[in-house]
Amino acid sequence: METDRRGRPRLVESRRPGRSARDEILDAAAELFTTVGYAATSTRRIAESVGIRQASLYHHFAAKDDILDALLAGTVDASLELATDLLGEGGPAAPRLHTLVVADTTQLCGGSWNLGTLYLLPDLRVERFAAFHRRRDELRSHYRTLSDAVIAEHDGPAGAEDLPFRLVEAVINRRADDGDCPPDYPWTTAEAALRVLGCAKGFARMRAQTANRLQARRT
Repeated sequence: METDRRGRPRLVESRRPGRSARDEILDAAAELFTTVGYAATSTRRIAESVGIRQASLYHHFAAKDDILDALLAGTVDASLELATDLLGEGGPAAPRLHTLVVADTTQLCGGSWNLGTLYLLPDLRVERFAAFHRRRDELRSHYRTLSDAVIAEHDGPAGAEDLPFRLVEAVINRRADDGDCPPDYPWTTAEAALRVLGCAKGFARMRAQTANRLQARRT
């Protein structure tokens, strides 16, 4: 019997990815919430999937709602931080929106489990998850601000400012229907988002700028 990272004996050897017991709990919950369903998943079942006691799970999360909230935050917070930084930069809006779309789509494509499907849970319609909704609304607003700027710069169509955000979140349905995304999917999504706003050229240069931006954020 192993010892978990809090010092308590584990029921079985760790079989979940993650650098900590908390990460393992989130991975197990993500799988169960997206395959079995949120309502049908108990904290006991999550703990069993990790190989720890239910009491050990409560060292990291006080309730199942807290696990869901942490998973939802993981789908929004990094993109919101990036969007805020990009809004603060100068220069043309199209390359900045390109970077945001690539990063956000990569994040939604890249997880082991299609967490975006959790956005439609009826359980999210309560005050407990108001903070998540505010963060997602703020991210959407940043998308719209950058999209409005692209439309203005390229004489694009009025009323299209919400389409890039919707294109990015379309990856959720794509994963549900077809599984994993092709490697180039975030990049083609970014170009599609710019095209609907009236920007139809300069994509090779934008790809290079986006790759440099995202690499700089990782170092």
